[in-house]
Amino acid sequence: MRVTIADVAREAGVSKTTVSRVINTKAEVGGSTAARVREVIAELGYVPSSGAVGLARGSSRTVGMLVPSLTWPWMGEVLQGVVDTVEAADYGLLLFTCNRGAESVERFTSQVSARAFDGLLVVEPENTLDHLTALHRGGLPIVLIDDRGHHPEFPSVVTTNHEGGASAARHLQAGGRTRPLVLTGPHHFGCVRDRLDGFLSVLPTDLVVQGDFTEGNGRQVVEQLLAEGQRFDSVFAHNDVSAAGVLRALHAAGRSVPGDIAVVGFDDIPMAEHTAPPLTTVRQPTRRMGETAARLLLSHLGGTATPDGPVVLPTELVVRLSAP
Repeated sequence: MRVTIADVAREAGVSKTTVSRVINTKAEVGGSTAARVREVIAELGYVPSSGAVGLARGSSRTVGMLVPSLTWPWMGEVLQGVVDTVEAADYGLLLFTCNRGAESVERFTSQVSARAFDGLLVVEPENTLDHLTALHRGGLPIVLIDDRGHHPEFPSVVTTNHEGGASAARHLQAGGRTRPLVLTGPHHFGCVRDRLDGFLSVLPTDLVVQGDFTEGNGRQVVEQLLAEGQRFDSVFAHNDVSAAGVLRALHAAGRSVPGDIAVVGFDDIPMAEHTAPPLTTVRQPTRRMGETAARLLLSHLGGTATPDGPVVLPTELVVRLSAP
């Protein structure tokens, strides 16, 4: 049976408030009383909850993180950057996903009300920005990772999606490609619009198809266009997962990559090195985005003012065999 603070107080002959003050090293407790309480804690094996200690200190030394899902291909890299930074600062991390929609949001909100964490890192789940803005206005420190073009009123860490799209176009153009297919993600994402605008500013094309970021969609789009007799000499896919589907469809159709058709992706997730052929892609600095966002939040919790605008980290074109 779990030992409680009430058990410690009863055995030591003091109040629960006194036990709490000893746990949190408050100076108001006399030396002999504090020593007795510590002896009882050791004898009973009492372990204070981090929430109780945090509330008493006015800080939980815990950071919350809210994400749509852990299945997103680059989420692991973002999360690793956050964990490395938070743990180095001796903070804990409380992770929330929105896999269950409104039920998940309700559970997350209850933890905000319970002051289970001091600040929040967010990869924005769908339709939560208004709720997050209200929490920020209510005093919760928040840093957004990848603002998707929404430009919130609280700090954010973003990457150069427009320049990333432009760099893909310049690379294909330099390789003599003149008829590209652009396979986008859903157009309501600001990053998708930025990648498309950047690409078209360098290499215009009327062959633009909206996709959904999945491998199956990448395969299906290319299969359908080839069946219709559409001509294209290159593909810019808005993420690496759909680019992998493009590669599979081209291979199945007997098209040489990059001989017949060059392929460029976006993100540079670990899989990109292991496609056939290895994928040329625009690297999003996802781990650095997690690290930077965590540092911003921790600095703010330490009393440092956050920047007025977003912190922008550059993309980088990584050239491999699918578009040398």
